Formats: sequence, structure tokens, C-alpha cells
Amino acid sequence: MSGILRLDGLRKSFGSNEVLRGIDLTVQQGERIAILGASGSGKSTLLRCINFMEVPSAGTVTVAGTPVGEEARGGRCYRPAELARLRTRIGMIFQQFNLFPHMTALQNVAEGPLSVLGVGRAEAEARARQHLAKVGLAEKAEAYPARLSGGQQQRVAIARALAMEPEMLLFDEPTSALDPELVGEVLETILGLSREGRTMLLVTHELGFAFHFATRVIFLHEGMIHEEGTPEQVLKHPRQDRTRAFIGRHSTFAF
Repeated sequence: MSGILRLDGLRKSFGSNEVLRGIDLTVQQGERIAILGASGSGKSTLLRCINFMEVPSAGTVTVAGTPVGEEARGGRCYRPAELARLRTRIGMIFQQFNLFPHMTALQNVAEGPLSVLGVGRAEAEARARQHLAKVGLAEKAEAYPARLSGGQQQRVAIARALAMEPEMLLFDEPTSALDPELVGEVLETILGLSREGRTMLLVTHELGFAFHFATRVIFLHEGMIHEEGTPEQVLKHPRQDRTRAFIGRHSTFAF
């Protein structure tokens, strides 16, 4: 099956440091994939290569059956307009919220549809209110980021990604910048989205959450997929020593 997303031989190097060393992955429509691994294993780089915030050093990214870029001497060639269109189809939520401080929550969420998709202001604001309500922040539409908690800011960032109506969502450790008491509200929001049948890839250290969220778990080690399977297989019955050691160091979570 071709899947909504396919990675073939994906590699990424920064100088002499090869961070991704040949990733082969097919993601089906509606799959929820949790990506685990130690710091430096390539998790965030993998997400950034999928939406081309980082250009892969080698390999192919195929979205909905169409390879991104074209074959050229010395590697694939990517046109800026093509990548700009691709990023409208793949929403990304970062560790940091990156909201515009001079804009209200409503304006932050409406900005993408207005300036990137070219929809009218009335439609963009209606879409923004709809997605703020989806993340539980309808009453905060007129609030500026400085008046919101970290958890609320991250939920605005999720609404901002949703307003672009992407085909898949990428989450790069979305709770790592939050105080512990605010983590739950963001995870509950993500879990709610997962029930809508969305295609989602999530980098996280919250192993208990990954168990309940994911349809598939991938464990990265030294830039390669070291183990993958269902949450039950990878988190409860890992086959590889390195996976067992990683999970053992995070033994305080509950399934």
C-alpha cells in the first residue's frame, strides 16, 4: 500500500554528522504514529524533513502518491513554490508555541488562512473560532498570548495548524516546554483530535500517553528505525535490547 506518506531511504546530514541514516516508512491515512528515542536519535529531524523545514540529504518523500521534488544530477531538486504548497498540507506543532505576541488568539489562528490560503477575512475568522472551540479556547479568542498560560498557548498553536485544514499533523514534543501541571490539557487536546481519524505523527517522551494515543510506535536509534510495532508490542514487550533499556529508564509511566 502506498499510504498518504512514504519515506524511502531518507537521510539527513549536517556536515559530517549523519543524523538520519536511511529511514523507510509508510504511513496510512488515519494512522497515529508515536516516535520515540533518546535525545539525538533523529526524531525532530525526521519531522522537519517530512515538511521540508530541513531538506533531506538523500532519499524520497512521497505525499499522497506524488514524490516531492524531481531527480537531478547530484540529488533531488525542490522548487520553493512546491515546498510552500506542501507545508499547507502538513501541519506542524513545535515545542515552542511561536505565536505572534501582537495578535490575539483569533488573529494568530486566522493569519494562515488569510495570508497563505487567501481566504476572505470573514471565513478565516469563522474558521479560527471553530478551531479555537475545538481545542477548548472559544472564550480566549480576544486574548493576547501574554495573557495565556503555556498550555493555552500551545492549544492556540494546535488550532492554528488545524485552521490550514492539513492532511496530516506533526507534533514535535508539544509538551516539553510546559510546566508539569499544564501537560495534561495539551495531551487531552491531542487525544481528542486522534479520535477524529486524523493522520498524526507525534514525537514524545510521554510513554504512557503514547500507549493510548498511537496505532503504531516507532523507536529510533542512531538515525534508524530500530524497532516498530503496536503500542502493546513496543512498549510492553519490546524485542530489542536498546528499546528495553530506553523504556526501563522511563519506568514511572502507566499504561
